[in-house]
Amino acid sequence: MSNLSSAAVPVPNTENENGLKTDTATLGTGCFWCTEAVFQELEGVLKVTSGYSGGHVANPTYQQVCDKTTGHAEVVQVVYDPSKIGFDELLEVFWQTHDPTTLNKQGNDVGPQYRSVIFYHNEEQRKKSEKYKSALDKSGAFNKPIVTAVEPFKNFYSAEKYHQDYYANNGSAPYCYYVIRPKLEKFEKVFKNKLRHK
Repeated sequence: MSNLSSAAVPVPNTENENGLKTDTATLGTGCFWCTEAVFQELEGVLKVTSGYSGGHVANPTYQQVCDKTTGHAEVVQVVYDPSKIGFDELLEVFWQTHDPTTLNKQGNDVGPQYRSVIFYHNEEQRKKSEKYKSALDKSGAFNKPIVTAVEPFKNFYSAEKYHQDYYANNGSAPYCYYVIRPKLEKFEKVFKNKLRHK
């Protein structure tokens, strides 16, 4: 299979072609198909790209990442309009839509590529991520310690084309129906005031 990935290192707080100021978050919550479907629902999110981050191999293929030798995590790169949604709100969604207490595991997905991770793009994102992680741990919101890694952003490679918009394009597939759909329905109930208007 040819690798359609390409390196993309966006600069936070940039302007898009329409002059709109945007920011970028890079988050890993396990399988990127689930994560992408959740963040695409949020008002103020402009683009969500599934991909690989945090590894040491340039332009990895999905198979290489699944072989657990590249060091990458499956992530989504979220480009958003900070005048409509803030990094704090993205973190709120992040913490509530996966289990941040399981190391290298989300549900039946096991391996370092499924780790819970925040790749921060600047000092403000680092501080907020550490602050919320610490506060959640102290609050007892989870019955086990949070193992989410907070690491500096160093690279991002878009996943192959068939991984993009996966739920939207494959909604009737068994994984989408039995895994993503229930997660999405729960998310929509909890965050109904933050959803984009359809």
